[in-house]
Amino acid sequence: MKVGIITQARMTSTRLPGKVMMKVKGKTMLAYHLERLIWSDLPIYVATTTNAADDIIVEECKWLNIPTYRGSEHDVLSRYYECAVENKLDIVIRVTSDCPLIDGYMIAEGYKLYSSLNDKDLLLSNCLDRTYPIGLDYEMFSFELLKDAHENAVLNYDREHVIPYIEQNKSGKVSFYSVTFEKDYSKYRITLDTQEDFDLIKTLIEDFDADILNGEQLIQMCKEHPNIMFIE
Repeated sequence: MKVGIITQARMTSTRLPGKVMMKVKGKTMLAYHLERLIWSDLPIYVATTTNAADDIIVEECKWLNIPTYRGSEHDVLSRYYECAVENKLDIVIRVTSDCPLIDGYMIAEGYKLYSSLNDKDLLLSNCLDRTYPIGLDYEMFSFELLKDAHENAVLNYDREHVIPYIEQNKSGKVSFYSVTFEKDYSKYRITLDTQEDFDLIKTLIEDFDADILNGEQLIQMCKEHPNIMFIE
């Protein structure tokens, strides 16, 4: 069984264009994201678009020795499906590049659990019943579930966001496993969607070395600095 992490990235983000190539300490947000995914010891693929604006993403990935797939900008579901087909994946782990401080070790643990459950109709995720901070998100599912969604999803929302068709169990066959933390830390936000998010991540990396902290250490940092982290 071949497993792969597919992460989506593009330069034309609506709220913060070019966010994945913004830099802290001379390194792009995409580089932080991918280098932390490497901790998982699992294959990684970046699914970007055919837009010329995303050539820079492909070049960054080449520099980091991460393979890319280029597909539709708005039909992200087709982009994931085609990337999985091209790389002959049996199991897909979905993450997004707006999580520059994602934890590859945490993903590896999630994959061990997924494998032990041995269910091709399973969606395993740590954001179904959120207890982890926003920004540590992952979802795991079989190629069969991805193919079913690709072939049958018709709503724009389902095609733009990949998971909704599976998550809503529109096929009627999906089983679910929600990975939760010991306490609820969903009030914390370590994701990249706005300029304010970038300013926070910049502070966390420059002042607290957040880029070398694993997920649990990041959560501890959030608890110790609520004046910076807390979301009202």
